[in-house]
Amino acid sequence: MLLAKRSEKLIASIHQYQKHRSSRGPIGRVLCRVGKLRHVFWTLITGSDINREAQIAKGVRFPHPNGVVVHQDAVIGEGCLIMQQVTLGQTATAGAPTVCDGAYIGAGAKVIGRVRVGERARVGANAVVLVDVPDDATAVGIPARIIQRDQTTS
Repeated sequence: MLLAKRSEKLIASIHQYQKHRSSRGPIGRVLCRVGKLRHVFWTLITGSDINREAQIAKGVRFPHPNGVVVHQDAVIGEGCLIMQQVTLGQTATAGAPTVCDGAYIGAGAKVIGRVRVGERARVGANAVVLVDVPDDATAVGIPARIIQRDQTTS
């Protein structure tokens, strides 16, 4: 519970920075700097490396933010749940992951490159995802293979 509150404060500091980063006035510049300082503080407290340029929607949850790495170009949609030791990064070529609304990424998973994790998709623990995961599908293994949800049982 306490770690979840810490990660909420980390995400709030990122949102504060992003809100004020292009401000021209003195108050906006001060608030941007405060956001940067808060981000550094909460990054150290949570043990995560979430770039403050990453696009993270409100309502994203990091219940155990320790070891989470998020690239600056990554996009994370509403209502996602991202567990500990997850990496959302890029390959040697440009491009970072997009995680769509309601996705779940299990502990230790690595989502690398210009990859789309679809809405309500799931990435299993320790999976290494190098290809798109369709909506409502699950990715498991190293390298990850896609398992479609059986539409008759849902």
